[in-house]
Amino acid sequence: MAGNAEAMVLASFVADALALGAHWIYDTRQIDTRFGRVTGFLKPLPPTYHATKSRGDLTHYGDQTLVLLRSVSERGGFDEQHFSRCWREFFMAYSGYFDGATKQTLKNLEAGKTGAAAASTSEDLAGAARIAPLVYCYRNEPDRLADHARRQTALTHNSPEVLASAEFFSRVACRVLQGVRPAVAMEQVATETALGEPVKGWIGAGLASASEDTRSTVRRFGQMCEITAALPATVHLIAKYEDRLEEGLIENVMAGGDSAGRGLLAGLVLGAWGGRSAIPERWCSELAAAQEITRLLEQIPSGGNA
Repeated sequence: MAGNAEAMVLASFVADALALGAHWIYDTRQIDTRFGRVTGFLKPLPPTYHATKSRGDLTHYGDQTLVLLRSVSERGGFDEQHFSRCWREFFMAYSGYFDGATKQTLKNLEAGKTGAAAASTSEDLAGAARIAPLVYCYRNEPDRLADHARRQTALTHNSPEVLASAEFFSRVACRVLQGVRPAVAMEQVATETALGEPVKGWIGAGLASASEDTRSTVRRFGQMCEITAALPATVHLIAKYEDRLEEGLIENVMAGGDSAGRGLLAGLVLGAWGGRSAIPERWCSELAAAQEITRLLEQIPSGGNA
């Protein structure tokens, strides 16, 4: 399912770009009033954390995913030191938003720390959300993928639960690419993988909520970045909208809060299942980085050798 693998990466990026305009607006009534139903890319309007961004751009999460994709493409696989160096160099000239995990990691790197020792202790799910390039590269090697997903996450977010979430979504995406329905894949991976009880509990809560209204469910779990809220909310989105990628990614934005972090992972799995036909063409054509993403994917062998 090579076509679905490419769609998986593209859907992760478009989900992030779709969230840009309303990102981190927690009052859903404001989203309704200011934007209506968000069905397309928007330029962030003041007040916003993304004042330097334009319509079709990525959030700082998506930008980091693109840095990882460039590194994987250049090295033919995951090279931890190369990605860490590229990540640091990218932020040296960045004009976008710096979140707490990024600031702390950069400070630690400046102090001479390296690898996971330089990472923040942030519990934001966003640290695990960058993994689409790794899944694409190592989709036929799930154990190797899981290790790389954890390692890339640990460079900036060295929280045990966030690391476990990176492994969880990487293994789920692999199974979905093999033809396993997303909800079934999540149940299987949660049962078979040593993720820890807190993480398994959050996954179970998300799966159990699949029939519920998305806005109220995300509000109940919490709209914030932290894994305690973002993980079950992301699982909810994937389970509820298995065959409705477009609706799922729109409802993610309409639910408010950290829609970009949730979206990167929901898009990853829904894209792996639905393929390119599930992604609206207007999103693909209006994504600013679309051509670069396609070019970089063409340069990555499945089963990277780094």
